[in-house]
Amino acid sequence: MHKNIYVIGHRNPDTDSIASAIAYAELKKRQGHSTVRAAMTGEPNPQTRYILQRLGLETPLFLADVHPKVRDILNRQPVTARSTMPLKEVLELFHRHTIRVLPVVDTDNAPIGVVSLLKLSEKYLVAGTDRKRGVDTSRRSLKECLEGIFLTGEPSETVEHLHLFIGAMVEGSFTSRIEGYDPATLLVMTGDRPSIQQAAIDKGARILVITGGFAVTDELLAAARSNGTTVISTPHDTATAAWLARLSTPLDCFVDPKFEKIGVAESLEHLRLKLLHSGEPAVIAVEEDGSIAGIATKSSLLTPIPYALILVDHNELAQAVPGAESVEILEVIDHHKLGNPPTSQPITFMAAPVGSTCTVVATLYRERGIDPEQKIAALLLAGILSDTVILKSPTTTGRDREIVSWLEQQSGLDHVTFGREIFSSCSGFSAYGSPEKALRADFKHFSTAEMLFGVGQVEVVGFDEFYEIKEELRTALKRVKEQDRLVLAGLMVTDIYTETSLFLVEGKNELAHVMGYTQLEPHLYELKGVMSRKKQMVPHLLKVLGSL
Repeated sequence: MHKNIYVIGHRNPDTDSIASAIAYAELKKRQGHSTVRAAMTGEPNPQTRYILQRLGLETPLFLADVHPKVRDILNRQPVTARSTMPLKEVLELFHRHTIRVLPVVDTDNAPIGVVSLLKLSEKYLVAGTDRKRGVDTSRRSLKECLEGIFLTGEPSETVEHLHLFIGAMVEGSFTSRIEGYDPATLLVMTGDRPSIQQAAIDKGARILVITGGFAVTDELLAAARSNGTTVISTPHDTATAAWLARLSTPLDCFVDPKFEKIGVAESLEHLRLKLLHSGEPAVIAVEEDGSIAGIATKSSLLTPIPYALILVDHNELAQAVPGAESVEILEVIDHHKLGNPPTSQPITFMAAPVGSTCTVVATLYRERGIDPEQKIAALLLAGILSDTVILKSPTTTGRDREIVSWLEQQSGLDHVTFGREIFSSCSGFSAYGSPEKALRADFKHFSTAEMLFGVGQVEVVGFDEFYEIKEELRTALKRVKEQDRLVLAGLMVTDIYTETSLFLVEGKNELAHVMGYTQLEPHLYELKGVMSRKKQMVPHLLKVLGSL
């Protein structure tokens, strides 16, 4: 099985996250990995949308989560049966497909019950006076299982409870045997025994089966019609016919209408709980329209998940697409601090102290002697310029500058001109639609000493717009702090030209005593020379929060 591999960045993706996912997926494809695809776990911000449109590139596949679903482990061609199917055909299905549980469906292919081979065996083989003679069948089903023909009577789908007698004795003994039974319930089987045939018809037996294909006189058939006895001729001998008669019972007589059901879009964990705690051997999976999609047993839980992940621009599960902890992670390409979970197998892990993940991805292109296409080179350049604020951020390294020079040649773009175009096209709050969307667009969680806090960042040209909506932003911060259960929620508003940030914060009022930066007013600080959340803001907050 070829797995689909998704190259995916962090939640609330920024330009570096999406650009590195697209570029690395393209690199893997050029190396022969055809099932690799770029993905994202959040909507691109206005800057990223502008860049993708500017370069004529498609937005990556959106994945709200990667929690394994029931549909991921199903065989989409389940073996099913109809309730009218005779037991003979049902047993053939069990044998032919080596299955233990058989779903029963209606004419719309919706499940109406299940039959397990174990329970079927217990019912069919159970001892008891009535079970020795009792046969539940319809005339049509009986005729088809016997491979017979009707000499009198018509086929019927109505299931009747009959008592089976074999006419392998003299007439007197046979008559005494059937005495006391309702003639309307008698199913008599005999071969070339005219006296038994006559006795059964005279008694008004419900069905008379002539075995061995022997002929029946016209007089007897006329009497059978007169007495309402159905006569069926079968080529099988009496012993075989008796066995087949028992197997003519319609499946409906054995169906258990109580069964466990689950939707294909439900989580694999939910299926696991149903299988472990319901006591049932299988769970029926259904499509949205109620039709059967497949059947899952405990062995289904061992089926490999048909997709895996390559994480870019992050390595912590808290920032990863929901469900990443349940999926195989093949690689990590990043430029942040380590916070990765353990893996069961060795993986490729690259975390370089550079200003952008796109720098790492571009380096891989160059090291492997693969020149990126012009659009991909421009996208990598955009990712670096965005994350390093046109190489002004303190996170910028010599390696970033070296790669930018190389990408300028590959893309035919001047990095300063291109960088200013990127930031001027969609900087500020108006591009996001609402203050809360602007806050959430690039909001990340961090922790220290069992305290969880979050910081968002928005790049602007001048602070005028910020001051106009400052109170709305503060209200949004309060909501985010409560919704995410944070001790502190803050927003960095970074002017890319003055290289200064304003920090609006909710929570930890005592922060003012240890912040170490100018407090312009309650909840608002001026951070001159601070442009990087990763290298400047977060390390400083970790330090001051740890002192409180």
